[in-house]
Amino acid sequence: MPISMCRPGLRALPLCLLVLILMPGVQAAGMVPQTPVLVVDEGIGEATMNVRNTETRPALLHTTVENIEPHDQQLLLFSPPIARVEPGAVQQVRFMLQSTEPLQTERLKRVIFEGINPVAGVDGARVNLGVRQNLPVILRPAGLPVEREPWKRLSWSATAEGLLVSNPSPYVVRLAKAIVPLPGTQAVDLPRTWILPGERLSVELPLNVTVRTMAVRIFPATTYGFAVDYFDAPVTH
Repeated sequence: MPISMCRPGLRALPLCLLVLILMPGVQAAGMVPQTPVLVVDEGIGEATMNVRNTETRPALLHTTVENIEPHDQQLLLFSPPIARVEPGAVQQVRFMLQSTEPLQTERLKRVIFEGINPVAGVDGARVNLGVRQNLPVILRPAGLPVEREPWKRLSWSATAEGLLVSNPSPYVVRLAKAIVPLPGTQAVDLPRTWILPGERLSVELPLNVTVRTMAVRIFPATTYGFAVDYFDAPVTH
């Protein structure tokens, strides 16, 4: 179900939240990563991810890393980019942080694990692409304390167009796309399900709704994408 189809009211939000947060995560088919998120600590300099081939035949594990931020540096090297994995076997992929300057904030990327199965056709060998596992990658600066509730650091304010949320913290904040202006029960959508450090996102609202909005109910997720209790954040006017 596409995320845009999920337009809940207040009571339906907890179930919808699970769909919103878990959909981009790991599916139990093909090449399955050990965890739903990869965290690379700058103080350690590297991390590993174990990926299991759940199919009944050998396959090639193809790994790629994609940038989230426009014009972002590569920052992350990995090995091996391609590896043969036997049925039921586990392949370890190593990720190494490479930065010319110390990280000042958390950075967000995505890693894609994809199984490639050789298929014998009548006109010769072909390949069949399996399920793509698309996971968030969080690069954490050395010495940055672990923040269990980074969503509480977000700042919400009312504007002539609606609501503005800013993230002055050094943490990547993950949350459901749906939020609820309070008082009220009608959900509206953020542009996406994460807010980067130093970033601002806006949500358009009718003026009569904006002037009555005293708080906003959000449905945050932990670093590893697990849903937690909703949080009501104050809105400044």
